[in-house]
Amino acid sequence: MRTLQPVLTGLVSAVVGYASAFTVVLAGLHAVGATQRQAASGLLALCAGIAVAGIFLALRYRMPIAIAWSTPGAALLVASGPVTGGFRVAVGAFLVSAALTVLAGAVPWLARLVAAIPRPIAGAMLAGVLLPLCTTPVHAVVDVPLLAVPVTLTWAVLFRFARPWAVPGALAAAITAIAVQGTPGLSAAALRPALEFTTPGFTVAAAVGLGVPLFLVTMAGQNVPGAAVLSTFGYDPPLRGALITTGLVSAAAAPFGGHAINLAAITAALTAGPDTHRDPGRRWIATVALGAGQLVLGLGAGLATALVALSPPVLVTAVAGLALIPALASALTNALAEPERREAAVVTFVVTAAGLSIVGIGSAFWGLLAGLAALLLTSARTRTRPPAVREVPDPRPAAEPVPVD
Repeated sequence: MRTLQPVLTGLVSAVVGYASAFTVVLAGLHAVGATQRQAASGLLALCAGIAVAGIFLALRYRMPIAIAWSTPGAALLVASGPVTGGFRVAVGAFLVSAALTVLAGAVPWLARLVAAIPRPIAGAMLAGVLLPLCTTPVHAVVDVPLLAVPVTLTWAVLFRFARPWAVPGALAAAITAIAVQGTPGLSAAALRPALEFTTPGFTVAAAVGLGVPLFLVTMAGQNVPGAAVLSTFGYDPPLRGALITTGLVSAAAAPFGGHAINLAAITAALTAGPDTHRDPGRRWIATVALGAGQLVLGLGAGLATALVALSPPVLVTAVAGLALIPALASALTNALAEPERREAAVVTFVVTAAGLSIVGIGSAFWGLLAGLAALLLTSARTRTRPPAVREVPDPRPAAEPVPVD
């Protein structure tokens, strides 16, 4: 029984993590030019990568080091849209991000440099990436109310009474709505899981505009919080080993469509907590079960992709948007937490949320640059502002007002 509890926790975590965000992953891969087969391959590659990295790290360090795909990174793909040169160039950007992750693990100062990006700026950039996707449930309610309203209501009720199951419940409602409409076009060939190799292509614009922001949002939105969650439960996570492992596995998954894997944050809270096992030294079993569960779920990538392809695109992105609302709330909280950096964070948020691509480089990169520039300007203004003169009250009694006729 003592082993059964962490196994069950890991399997439940796998189901919740997969159901909560696979629509975001598929939407992101489609946005950067993946076909249905390439997107299904990418989802399967990510699940296999999570299994390999998660089981290896759990057995190597005997810690509940949960691994997940980069949900903020998938949202970034949605915000970036089509890449000049097609999906093969996007795959090249995935490899750039993976290489930077390995480098961050091998060269400690690079990880410290990323961690040194002010939290309000990083939070604002992530919020700007997430905002367009989080508004899609509103559009879906207007465009396809008969489908979107039940999905949204299901999410709202479960969010109130059973929060971990809010997004899986909304997904079940969406699948039910799609099934009621009928599902023509499903075939055994479409449902069979298969990895499809894509030859990577490289351009400077994609490397700078997609690869670097993918690395940054994954580090700031997943790896750093994931390590922090483990620390709160008394573990000393091997960040360098985790970064090198996830970077290498991400590089192996990239040619098959996987954008990035990383330390999990929310899932880590499920597997590393005391409910998993009373003995902290036995909680690593949960992450082994999590990896095995993700691998099994990955075998259904073809079915998941086919169902998404059969549903109205706005409904798919609506479910993805509902899944990311808590992440948006957290990002906005971080962005506005420090009053002295609030203006720079708002600049970062506005530029990123604008979604503009300049010289082929996406808005997340420009938002980061604009925010850092604004931070320098506001810091310089604060330094050059003369010190406020504190008025000393006059000890003499105030004069009586002079009457006016």
